[in-house]
Amino acid sequence: MNVDVNYLAVLLAVVASMIVGSIWYAQSVFGRTWAKLAKIKMDGEMTFGNMAPLLAQVFVASLVSAYVLAHFVFLSHRFFGNSWMFDAVSTAFWAWLGLVAARIFTHDVFEKRPKALTLLTFGNELVTLLAMGAVIGWLHP
Repeated sequence: MNVDVNYLAVLLAVVASMIVGSIWYAQSVFGRTWAKLAKIKMDGEMTFGNMAPLLAQVFVASLVSAYVLAHFVFLSHRFFGNSWMFDAVSTAFWAWLGLVAARIFTHDVFEKRPKALTLLTFGNELVTLLAMGAVIGWLHP
């Protein structure tokens, strides 16, 4: 069986991921709380010029996630046969729960990170994957 992937949907899912992250970690949303919990200094060092290499790396990581999610969604839809949107969003949720949240929790427990930081990360990753899933479901192959 061939897995059909809509590459435009993958790219737009990456854009959705970047938008969610930029809103989630904005100073006026959760940025200040995140910086305090993660012990990140939010002084003048966080300029676009300094952030560009990091954003490029995040773009590539999001591209991998969106591409893999598109595969999962195709297979899920092929198996369940619900609407593309339902299968995409539910697959994104289950991928978040079993692959993302469980791994973040495991690392954060051993690294003794603050529970509030873990919850903040959980929320960001959940909203990100749901947004990516919605884009992939909307622009199904």
